[in-house]
Amino acid sequence: MDTQTIEVPVVKPLTPERILQTGLGFWASKTFLSAVEIGIFTELADGPQEFESLAARLDLHPRSAQDFLDTLVVLGFLQRENGWYRNSDDADLFLDRHKPGYVGGILEMANARLYGFWGNLTEALRTGRHQNETKHEGSEATFDTLYADPARLKGFLSAMSGVSRGANKEIARQVAWDQYNTFADIGTAQGDLAVQIALANPHLAGIGFDLAAVAPIFEEYARQNGLGSRLRFQAGNFFNDRLPRVDVITMGHILHDWDLEQKKMLVAKAYEALNPGGLFVVYDSMIDDARSTNLFGLLMSLNMLIETPGGFDYTGADCKSWLQEAGFRNVAQHHLIGPDSMVIGQKPE
Repeated sequence: MDTQTIEVPVVKPLTPERILQTGLGFWASKTFLSAVEIGIFTELADGPQEFESLAARLDLHPRSAQDFLDTLVVLGFLQRENGWYRNSDDADLFLDRHKPGYVGGILEMANARLYGFWGNLTEALRTGRHQNETKHEGSEATFDTLYADPARLKGFLSAMSGVSRGANKEIARQVAWDQYNTFADIGTAQGDLAVQIALANPHLAGIGFDLAAVAPIFEEYARQNGLGSRLRFQAGNFFNDRLPRVDVITMGHILHDWDLEQKKMLVAKAYEALNPGGLFVVYDSMIDDARSTNLFGLLMSLNMLIETPGGFDYTGADCKSWLQEAGFRNVAQHHLIGPDSMVIGQKPE
């Protein structure tokens, strides 16, 4: 008599682990942000240190020092061997304040500002009102406040460079720059996108366009990269002033700051300013069209809720439709790096 073996599927029991890890995720986040603030990764950049020495140099209280450092080990940012601690490879490359790849500036800002403001997310979700320092002020007050303090502004712009550099290098590589001679980066900040484009394409001359307070920061950064003769700064307000007449206009992490009407206005102004046949390059942490995979893009959109009166992140399909509506042709989306994508449109000849 033949017998058949019936396989019974193994059903894993449900647990609350994922729920608890997400709900209490701020524990890990704040531990890491405090480590950046304290400068642990810069302290360890010269090599491993023994626990007692490291704790003393960082001025950590004995009650929590070992738990704090070992939490960073479990999170993967530090490594420990026989009581000696050293940076993980990625922490050493991106979290040492003395290295050009430092991305901690944006994390320092998150720690000092955003962490507290995100505590009011529920209020923002129910009211639609932003929750930062300018909660009771107008639409451009966030930038007015930021740009009024030169030291704070320089730190913010440097932070934007660090977090954007990977995408900036991809734009410098992926766009068909050999077909063009001039470009302008609108809302240029410190100017890292302009710098990366110019470094990779020696035939180009570029303009960094931003508010006047940015000029010395942009010009210093261009000189540091040996580009003082090919990059120049043009002061202006992109809502009130005409954009530079060039072959290519770029806007990186700009459109998501503004409401839909303002987004479309900026796209139209870019179209007007471009030379015939020129390109418009927009990039942001664009949400995937299905709105189901780019978690960073969705969270960034919630951050725009916290930070701005009307800003929001958007899908690639949204962006393509705005460019097409303005008159651009051959509109296409391209992935850059991580959560970032760009949309390119061409002005007809």
